[in-house]
Amino acid sequence: MKSIRNILFYTITIGAFSALLYFFIRQGQTLEKADLLANNPASTASSWDQFTDTFSHNLTHPLATLLLQIITIILVARIFGWICKSIGQPTVIGEIAAGIFLGPSLLGMYFPEFSTFLFPTQSLGNLQFLSQVGLILFMFIIGMELDLKVLKTKAQEAVVISHASIILPFALGVGLAFYLYQQFAPDGISFLSFSLFIGIALSVTAFPVLARIVQERGLSRTKLGMMVITCAATDDITAWCILAAVIAIVKAGDFVSSIYTILLAAAYVLFMLKVLKPILKRLGDHYSYREGLTKPVVGLFFLVLIFSSYCTEVIGIHALFGAFMAGVIMPANQSFRNLFIEKVEDVSLVLLLPLFFVFTGLRTQIGLLNDPYLWQITGLIILLATTGKFIGSAVAARFVNQSWRDSLIIGSLMNTRGLMELVVLNIGYDIGVLSPEIFAMMVIMALATTCMTGPALDLIDRFLPENKSEALETAIEESRFSILIAFASPQGGRKMMRIAYHFIQKQLQSHHITALHLSPSSYLNQVNTEEYQRETFRPITEEAASLGATLATVLKPSQDIEHDIIETANGGDYDMLMIGIGRNVFEGTFLGKILGFTSRMINRERLFDTITGKEKLFHSGVFDERTTHIIKSVKIPVGIFIENKLERADNIFVPIFSPDDKVLFQYVRKLVLHENVKLTIMDPTNAASQSPDIQAELDAINGLGNDRVTLYNENVLEKDFLLEKDVMIISLESWKKAVESHSLWLSHCPSVLIVRG
Repeated sequence: MKSIRNILFYTITIGAFSALLYFFIRQGQTLEKADLLANNPASTASSWDQFTDTFSHNLTHPLATLLLQIITIILVARIFGWICKSIGQPTVIGEIAAGIFLGPSLLGMYFPEFSTFLFPTQSLGNLQFLSQVGLILFMFIIGMELDLKVLKTKAQEAVVISHASIILPFALGVGLAFYLYQQFAPDGISFLSFSLFIGIALSVTAFPVLARIVQERGLSRTKLGMMVITCAATDDITAWCILAAVIAIVKAGDFVSSIYTILLAAAYVLFMLKVLKPILKRLGDHYSYREGLTKPVVGLFFLVLIFSSYCTEVIGIHALFGAFMAGVIMPANQSFRNLFIEKVEDVSLVLLLPLFFVFTGLRTQIGLLNDPYLWQITGLIILLATTGKFIGSAVAARFVNQSWRDSLIIGSLMNTRGLMELVVLNIGYDIGVLSPEIFAMMVIMALATTCMTGPALDLIDRFLPENKSEALETAIEESRFSILIAFASPQGGRKMMRIAYHFIQKQLQSHHITALHLSPSSYLNQVNTEEYQRETFRPITEEAASLGATLATVLKPSQDIEHDIIETANGGDYDMLMIGIGRNVFEGTFLGKILGFTSRMINRERLFDTITGKEKLFHSGVFDERTTHIIKSVKIPVGIFIENKLERADNIFVPIFSPDDKVLFQYVRKLVLHENVKLTIMDPTNAASQSPDIQAELDAINGLGNDRVTLYNENVLEKDFLLEKDVMIISLESWKKAVESHSLWLSHCPSVLIVRG
């Protein structure tokens, strides 16, 4: 009755007031003047014409154009980034290539109408300003990623290598400018300005891309990795200081008049370091927890960023230097920096930074290089840039007693230019120092020198392989049972460690455990990952220490965690992979299937399996899609851990449901040897009578006379019995059957290790 009243009230109210609105509009139209009606084209056009005119206007509105540009840029940048990652190149190369693809060099050349529609000339100003905001946020993060304490501890060798890697290509760049000036310098630009910019363009190193390559190659925890990252960070700071001076000289016109700008810049730096930094440190120490970063606090730090950028722009050394400086003076508290970077990084890197790449691509007119001579000049630029950076770094590294192998690796990595080069080139283009031809040549040089880093490292590994001790090689050869624990939650890793410990014999060197944590990341990475790694692995290392077990830890950045777990497990010398999963609230629901479909579209292997018919579009297994894909793709045995309030892992229960469960006995034999394990084996379906192998295993265990092993003869799993246990170890096939048949005992089972043999 109540619903009928509501419907009646709603109908009367809407109907009455709609009629009143219609009356007012009709009466108001009678008040319109005749000349207004005569001059209004809409009054004579048809409804369809009115709609098409409005739609056409909306389609070309500046905001609609900008939004369409952002959609296109992000999609194309992600596709090109994925392609480059697939062939072993940094993602940033793909994003730069995406910019060139969307610019006049390709899209504009072959599809000029579409290019004009997507990137009309009048819209480029909006795109440029938005990309500059992205760059400001990016440089702010770069400043925060630098750890000045690390630079101090390794300052001497790093300064020698980084400054040698700057001065040699800088000198070669100035010499190159002497050769190029008359033919390629824009009108009105002095030789001093032109030569300084060519020099800085050849001597810069892309610290973010270098840091990413170091971590991907597993070098971040080595002395070599720390050395090259410190060199790159020192190079970054030095290059930005030189760039600020060069910009001041270019804008002032000559060196003498630029002194005033340099003095102002020095005063600004002193104010930031001596006045503002101590204030921000106190704030950072006070608000270094997630709940403490409230909107007013975040707003204050963003205000510092914008104020710093504004000051350097007004002084005349570019807003990007101010953003970089604001990041440097942020509180050194690592937890604060991590929290703040989380807030800024995704918006900057995923949304705004690709706009800068594409804007650079729109400026890059490779079609201008329409003469073999111009390509010869491009080749000369690449040769001098590579020679100067590589030789300068490698020789200096060898001088400070690095091995030839390490020196060559340092030289190859320091030759990486990437994004930082594009920043320098765009600044030079904006202030009129670089002509379109030189700009295009330099962009090609940035791409070429960054692309060659990976192959150069591969060649060094091939012809100068790393020397490994015979003991380490012997240990790897003799490894008989090695467990890889891949964990996301530190506490989850601790609990998996408790179970994995029971499978190894700590007195045997051939038995060991490796803990793997894959950290989602972009091509930006922190210089100092020690604190993050220490906090991530602390629970599991503490557990290993309390058990007296030896544990190796591996921290890797990853853009596809699922894929990298599979690659690590298959590529290493491991005998078992152990992963943890939670009880997914979406599992089995339509939303869960949609979320699974979304993740499928991101993963290229599962997408290929779907297209070729190996997998169904929607997942209907007992695990989520990611876990199912790992189980299917990993070639070694897999243990899937489902945690349920696990405090201890000493009381273990192993049910045998079918003859196929004989795979569990290779683990049962290991559990029997542990003095602290109380093991219960149950055969509820009389599987032993159907399998001589299982019967033989049970007889062997009985023959040991071990009072810590119990053969449970009941054929029903009771609630009280299950609640007494810490862990149940069950085969994958038996678990699937239990889940699919909705077995009642599942609701009472303890923590579970599901084993796929």
